[in-house]
Amino acid sequence: MQFQIARLETTASTMQDAAGGPVGTVVVAEEQTAGQGRLGRHWHSEPGSGLYFSVVLPLPPGPEPPTVATLALGLAARDAIQEAAGVTADLRWPNDLLIAERKCAGILVELRRDALVAGIGVNVNHARFPEELAAIATSLRIATSREHSKDRLLDAMLEAIAAYWSLLETEGREAILRLFAGASSYVQGRRVAVEGVEDLEGTTDGLDPSGFLWLRQNNGVRKLIVAGGLRPAASVRR
Repeated sequence: MQFQIARLETTASTMQDAAGGPVGTVVVAEEQTAGQGRLGRHWHSEPGSGLYFSVVLPLPPGPEPPTVATLALGLAARDAIQEAAGVTADLRWPNDLLIAERKCAGILVELRRDALVAGIGVNVNHARFPEELAAIATSLRIATSREHSKDRLLDAMLEAIAAYWSLLETEGREAILRLFAGASSYVQGRRVAVEGVEDLEGTTDGLDPSGFLWLRQNNGVRKLIVAGGLRPAASVRR
């Protein structure tokens, strides 16, 4: 996969800038004033401290392309963070990367006509976070006690994305689901609450063939989770 990189000092959202571009378009910004997260949330984009970019990708084969794409991108981000910063992140289904149970990166994937637009934000050199995020967010700098090159991380990220997209196209989604399950402590046997879904708690019980998450509820009933975010059961915010 060939990438064409456009760099901006500031923008409202790299997702908006990349939308409509050809496959391989990459938009990177030093600052986002209206960065997008999942469930309509704002992504904290401190100027100059994080890696904020969006990339236009071809549709993967099979149903529910944004779901399997999100999992593949999570694997790519995990590999890139390991290579560039020497730290291993956990994958929290469907789109978060954690270090010591605090979020260091997030992924947002949207279907746009005949392609996907994926936004990835990584907290790289943040020294601190606003009070409302301090207990749940971290950065590569905080985790490793040193600063990191955002350019090196971007290069590693794009290389890993291309590799996982090639794997997805040649071996199918089953390979991505298997690798994601092996890299995530949240896919199997984890007590969680589903954020945004009242009173829905249970134990995670694997992925279905589309990449959605099975939850064994407290009453023993198995339910397929297709939307929402996960939190440890005792810490979900109501």
